[in-house]
Amino acid sequence: MSETDGPGNVLFVVMDTVRQSHLSVYGYDRPTTPNLEDFADDARVFEEAVAPAPWTLPVHASLFTGLYPTQHGATQENPYLEGATTLAESLSAAGYATACYSSNAWITPYTNLADGFDDQDNFFQVMPGDLLSGPLSKIWKTMNDNDTLRSVADRLVELGNTAHEYFAESGGGDTKTPEIVDRVQDFVEDSEAEGDEWFSFINLMDAHLPYHPPEEFADEFAPGVDSTAVCQNSKEFNSGARDIDDEEWEDIQGLYDAEIAHIDHHLGRLFDWLRETDRWEDTLVVVCADHGELFGEHDLYGHEFGIYDPLVNVPLMVKHPEVAAERDTETQVELQDLYHTVLDHAGVEADTGGEPFDRARSLLDADYREFASVDAPRGGDSRFSAHDDGELDEYAFVDYHRPVVELNQLESKASAAGIELDTDSRFYSRMRAARRTDGKYIRNERIPDEAYRLDTDPDELDDLVGDDDEVIAATEDALVTFESEMDGEWADVTDEDVLDDMGEEAKDRLSDLGYIE
Repeated sequence: MSETDGPGNVLFVVMDTVRQSHLSVYGYDRPTTPNLEDFADDARVFEEAVAPAPWTLPVHASLFTGLYPTQHGATQENPYLEGATTLAESLSAAGYATACYSSNAWITPYTNLADGFDDQDNFFQVMPGDLLSGPLSKIWKTMNDNDTLRSVADRLVELGNTAHEYFAESGGGDTKTPEIVDRVQDFVEDSEAEGDEWFSFINLMDAHLPYHPPEEFADEFAPGVDSTAVCQNSKEFNSGARDIDDEEWEDIQGLYDAEIAHIDHHLGRLFDWLRETDRWEDTLVVVCADHGELFGEHDLYGHEFGIYDPLVNVPLMVKHPEVAAERDTETQVELQDLYHTVLDHAGVEADTGGEPFDRARSLLDADYREFASVDAPRGGDSRFSAHDDGELDEYAFVDYHRPVVELNQLESKASAAGIELDTDSRFYSRMRAARRTDGKYIRNERIPDEAYRLDTDPDELDDLVGDDDEVIAATEDALVTFESEMDGEWADVTDEDVLDDMGEEAKDRLSDLGYIE
């Protein structure tokens, strides 16, 4: 592992649902991210980072385990991380103070994604912020494991979700980002007072639907737009129950830009504090998105039912003394490699049951992605035989499972509008993709496959399946290899099969979150 001077502290920031093309640090023509532009002076800005899925749960599970979604199992079909040792657990076992602050309902003890964090807060809308934090998270787990107490926990979650939906629809849902930044500062000071190195993970949800930005940011990026009047429910559009014209798309994206600018403002505040308190140089800082968002491209709104590049080619910026501060337009990064990068920086081995550190997957290593030249770790799952042969160095893979958790709301909106959805459509399809910087091949379960030359067709409009294109052929071959390592293609499955196999506890939790009835 790499040798670092001083503490191996880690600040890991996920800007939830932030699309690369809407960041001024990536060339967007609106000044959404001036603080990230300043951060870029100290960081490497990767233009070819790829998320392993287009939604929160599997991506965070991959960040925390170093595994692909099929391997860690936290997918649409089973939305909980089970039986895995997380990055936070490994760091905590090595003596790190660990904290997770998020306003995303998926990143909680409820889904096991908070495992290993000594301090955590998911900032539920109506519950006290500390209810699920620190020692009380153990009480929460006890409640969920006890049949009698679980009804109390269920009611709290139901109350929180109902209140969030009400406040969000009325434009009254307050952002939690300022509080999250404040909590990080308190956590860092408390950790260092105890003499501990620290790992702070935060997820900032402002840019996730619905968009109700603070007034000063709305005035700059969406002047005169009433956030309660535009379409804020992607299922209405995707089901065909609601049309959105060009003017409304412009208003929606203005609100989205305002939310991103608000995130950037508070990241600037956090970064300035780290600099002013002489913590900046010794801290690995990672800023990325878990996935992006679609605004009508491919007739989709939101981040479901597709794995196009606006969803999976995400922003990634890394600050570290061993990573040159520059713009990287060539290196393709898989987000789960950040797991290995953090272990490398910290000088920590994975705890028992965790994915072993793989030097070829660390961004700190000169041989990053040169798998054949780096010995595979013993017992590793994310290193394939084709990796060892040097065949997959330039490929990233996306692994999107059956979108069960989205279908309930989609079908409900369609039914209310008298629309019958075609079950042989993308709404019911699992998807996988192999991607390199110049090409992409998408395997769809229930609709025809797709293939695009990203170098000449970055908007993925010209489907080249069946054409005689060497890049597409090679990318399809890489996907076939990935599928073989993942035990082949999918078997046929219905909604009923998925729910029947899920178990009553999982179905109860999905019901709590509003995804099934």
